[in-house]
Amino acid sequence: MKLTNTAISNLKKLSKTTRLFDGGGLYLEATPQGGKYWRLKYRFLGKEKRLALGVYPDVTLKMARDRREEARRLLADGIDPGEHKKSLLDSKKENLNNTFQSVAAEWHQKQSNNWTEQHSLSVKRRLELNVFPWLGDRPIADITPKEILSVIRRIEDRGALETAHRVYWSCGQVFRYGVATGRVMTDPCRDLRGFLPPTRVDHRAAITEPVKVGELLRAIDGYDGTMIVKNAMKLAPLVFVRPGELRQAEWKDIDLDKAEWRYTISKTNTPHIVPLSNQALKILKEIQPLTGKGQYVFPSARSAKRPMSDNAILAAFRRMGYDKEEMSVHGFRAMARTILDEVLGFRPDFIEHQLAHAVRDPNGRAYNRTSHLKERTIMMQKWADYLDTLKAGAEIIPIKFQHDLS
Repeated sequence: MKLTNTAISNLKKLSKTTRLFDGGGLYLEATPQGGKYWRLKYRFLGKEKRLALGVYPDVTLKMARDRREEARRLLADGIDPGEHKKSLLDSKKENLNNTFQSVAAEWHQKQSNNWTEQHSLSVKRRLELNVFPWLGDRPIADITPKEILSVIRRIEDRGALETAHRVYWSCGQVFRYGVATGRVMTDPCRDLRGFLPPTRVDHRAAITEPVKVGELLRAIDGYDGTMIVKNAMKLAPLVFVRPGELRQAEWKDIDLDKAEWRYTISKTNTPHIVPLSNQALKILKEIQPLTGKGQYVFPSARSAKRPMSDNAILAAFRRMGYDKEEMSVHGFRAMARTILDEVLGFRPDFIEHQLAHAVRDPNGRAYNRTSHLKERTIMMQKWADYLDTLKAGAEIIPIKFQHDLS
């Protein structure tokens, strides 16, 4: 007697495991706990065997019958359906272990023992943001140089040339590890040598290690120089604008009520908005009684009609024990760009826009100054809060990334 969907649905609570047969070796095994499991009884080389075909209702009666017929075709060809299923599962498992992401995870785990924690997190984060969304699930042996170049060009197009070089290097290391472990024949990154333009050499020193950033911020708080210079140094990491823009900041451009600093970038003659965090507002309100009646937020010590000199903050750094090879005023920009991306995980286009770099939308048009202003405002506050934790010397706990290498 054949099974029907109605008969299966009308099964009442059972006191013991019951088998309902459909014919051709197919039966439904129903348990007192309510489980319903499809099974196929068959013989191969004179030995009786069982094959699991799925769980009802995920596997319907029709699907179970189709799987029975498929098993019978295998038997007709002299193939054991149970061994065939095991072979398919092993093959699928092997394929999962041979994706770019899985091979990268192995490589990263082995290399991490030789890296600092921060460098390990940075490499991991770059792969998660820039490579895995496009190549992570691909079998590593099938990835072509053209696909890698597409990934690298995507990074280059947003202006992050240094990141593009670092991602290219990491991909090459993953492929070479894949060659060594027998998952891929060659490293396709070798065919891309020379495609990326060289990174611009930048001799402006910057501190980007979170622990050392905390040390620098505490040193600034302890600086015993003039109030104007000290407050300029305290504001610099919170806004990370270009040094000349910080020195020449004017009160007329700052709206304390709206928590915004709006000015025209001298380098590109384009308008720009800097959302002001609560910490930045506190600094500005502290110095307002001293300089608020004049033109400049940070005037020269010699004349209120002129902005603070180029050398004022540099000299303060030297007095604090930071030489020119360790930190520069411009270094606050590199500090923010590195940590916002690689530690806090903010979108690269938000960061680049806040740095007042040329950022274009998918159609090639330049974003205007209000683009992503809400998101950048949130970013600037979280950045200021993070700097506070570093300054306090709090334990730095790595954030959990959306895509995990493990």
